[in-house]
Amino acid sequence: MTDIARWKRRAARKSEVKGRAQEPSHMFKMCRVVGCKNTPRAGTGDGLDTRFCRSHADHYARHGSPYHASFKASEINPYRRAAVEWLVDNEGDRVVANALQRVRGLYDRAGPHVEAFRLRGMSSGERAKAAWARLRQHEVDPRMVVAAWLAVEAKTAADPRAETKSEFKQVQAAKIVHRLASGSHKSWQQGGGKTTELHVYPASRGNVLRHLGEDIERAAEMVAERYAKQPTGDPAVARYGGTLRAAPRKLKVRRRVARSV
Repeated sequence: MTDIARWKRRAARKSEVKGRAQEPSHMFKMCRVVGCKNTPRAGTGDGLDTRFCRSHADHYARHGSPYHASFKASEINPYRRAAVEWLVDNEGDRVVANALQRVRGLYDRAGPHVEAFRLRGMSSGERAKAAWARLRQHEVDPRMVVAAWLAVEAKTAADPRAETKSEFKQVQAAKIVHRLASGSHKSWQQGGGKTTELHVYPASRGNVLRHLGEDIERAAEMVAERYAKQPTGDPAVARYGGTLRAAPRKLKVRRRVARSV
């Protein structure tokens, strides 16, 4: 198939989907979230989602659950700190070393570094690889990535009301790691001593978080089983609950500093 034929096929498909999205279906009357009286997007001409209204669909895309909010920093950071300290103390363990090597493998296979303001037009899978490339570019310690998954697992186990679905945990870990990848920051010196700065942060939502979360879970699944046997629930909160630092200062964590060009 030639490039022109492929482009025409994509354009026709896009037009067909757009037409269906703009035609409301009266089969879908109620959002599936209990207590919500809004109409699903497929019933309003605002999309093809037959399950959730616009508000809950956006919440689901951002948080991995249509009704459960993401963990706050004050809630998850004590668990992240406990996980990082445990990884540092057990770095010689073969299972820990395997998890860290898997994360380094994700760094190595991510491809070239792509600035955050050049992501437009990329698929969610390509954006996920770009996030791994940004982590590699800024030499973020792999222990921070593994600790994100261990923290989410520990927080979920300690909270009887927590969302336990795999997708939610994957998205929560991905949001932490995506934040570590941060964005792109540049500054230009202009005439008159003025400085122009550019700060671009990729959106933390959608399928890119699902791709990242799956990668993180696969990398940390073996060490998570080992870590689950450690007393890291309430003791983690008791020991680190008074600090918002998710890692000791000696670990390499990206700082958001504008780079001159």
